[in-house]
Amino acid sequence: MLLAIDVGNTNAVFALHDGTRFLGEFRCSSDHARTGDEYFVWLKHLMNHAGIEGKINEVIISSTVPRVVFNLRVLADRYFNCRPMVVGKPEIDIGPPPRVDPNTGIGPDRLVNCVAGFDRYGGNLIIVDFGTATTFDVADYDGAYVGGVIAPGVNISMEAFHHAAAALPHVDVSQPDKVVGSNTVACMQSGIFWGYIGLVEGICKRIQEERNQAMKVIGTGGLSTLFAQGTDVFDHLDTDLTVHGLVLIASLNRKNKND
Repeated sequence: MLLAIDVGNTNAVFALHDGTRFLGEFRCSSDHARTGDEYFVWLKHLMNHAGIEGKINEVIISSTVPRVVFNLRVLADRYFNCRPMVVGKPEIDIGPPPRVDPNTGIGPDRLVNCVAGFDRYGGNLIIVDFGTATTFDVADYDGAYVGGVIAPGVNISMEAFHHAAAALPHVDVSQPDKVVGSNTVACMQSGIFWGYIGLVEGICKRIQEERNQAMKVIGTGGLSTLFAQGTDVFDHLDTDLTVHGLVLIASLNRKNKND
């Protein structure tokens, strides 16, 4: 059984795959102080609660938080007796390599999203991931990552809004009933919701104009389903895109190892 771990800046997703399907998916905060032992106790408890049986013998990790990786390596080595695959390391094959400026650091989740997007939807994609940051990843005709855009995430913007302006309250992200708000909370919700709709639509339009071609737009991340309610820019919503990509990369490297 494969344990696919996607560590973002805020949350980490642990997904279990038996070679055919996902058996379960669990989340925790991305805390670099959490030890390998703590991860194991937490994960084992949730697996037991969900009735998931079977032995984990492979682990693959995508992490935007480098300090977390060490303890995840300990988890894999101590409890699953395997060396984890870590996306972004030179020995890990992801298919067509990224075509970007030399010595450019790329978030591993962005590479994984392109692998998964190409597998499910073909090439020439814009993948919009609503996470701690809102990222736009461009996958070329063969699925290779060729660059993108990074904007502040929705929740980061909301927190900055609240802390920078003492008179403004903290509000939840939601679709307002109308664009013009008649109270402070409604005004803020409208600005965030419709502001990000404009951001997504505008950037996707400019990317396609710059590349001079029509491209499929894929939405992923926790807030993608919310923002899809206000726009028709997305061709597909795919909330498990990243863990699907991790399964594909694990399979590719397993095949390479056995050849």
